[in-house]
Amino acid sequence: MKKLNVRDIRKSKGQKLQILTCYDFQTAILLNETDLDMILVGDSVGNVILGYDTTVEVSLEEMIIFGKAVRKGAPEKFLILDMPFGSYSTISQGIKSGTALFQQTKAEALKLEGAFPYQLQLIERLTQTGIPVMGHIGLTPQSVHQQGGYFTHGKTEASATRLMAEAKALEAAGVFSLVLECVEENLATEISKTISIPTIGIGSGKNTDGQVLVINDLLKMGPKTPPKFCPPIADLYAVRKDLIAQYLKDQRK
Repeated sequence: MKKLNVRDIRKSKGQKLQILTCYDFQTAILLNETDLDMILVGDSVGNVILGYDTTVEVSLEEMIIFGKAVRKGAPEKFLILDMPFGSYSTISQGIKSGTALFQQTKAEALKLEGAFPYQLQLIERLTQTGIPVMGHIGLTPQSVHQQGGYFTHGKTEASATRLMAEAKALEAAGVFSLVLECVEENLATEISKTISIPTIGIGSGKNTDGQVLVINDLLKMGPKTPPKFCPPIADLYAVRKDLIAQYLKDQRK
């Protein structure tokens, strides 16, 4: 499969792009051998791999380490890295952090959450520098404390109006695609029809231009039940646990 570039992605409206998260070298090798469109090294690595309570604890240095590992395993995939909490609190800090993350991991793009005025300016500066940026609105996990928890966004008229305005502003700022996380389905559909760049949904219904899921949820690699919007296609936690239990039993015979 041909490796995508930003121009390909911009042209892929309605083609159901598929993105999965990845955090390690061996899983990256596996995904590199599939027809997956893009890989996201998400700051969800904090919850999934590092055992943090929220993504807020993830550092820039940790994102660089995991980003390098995935890049080595999946050289033929379009790779996106999250800019972690606290790495772009100002424009100057964001440029410094983004440049380091992009340069050291050899990713094709970065993703950042939110659409405040300074974030829009940062996106413009990063894209002018040559760093493609994916936007992210709706539920933004780095702001979970400020937002008041995990819930579906866009249910009220005020919230829907704000999200539509943010989507348009992010498109104007230069993002090549936009993640809609836990956005009310009808609103996600409307946003997808309104803006010209691909929308990538997660918990936002089936009418976005693509989907992104956490691979550990999709394969149920942990003991917790995945979110409702990600019904697992396997239960690898149970499979691996049973295999190890059987191995230990056999060794003690």
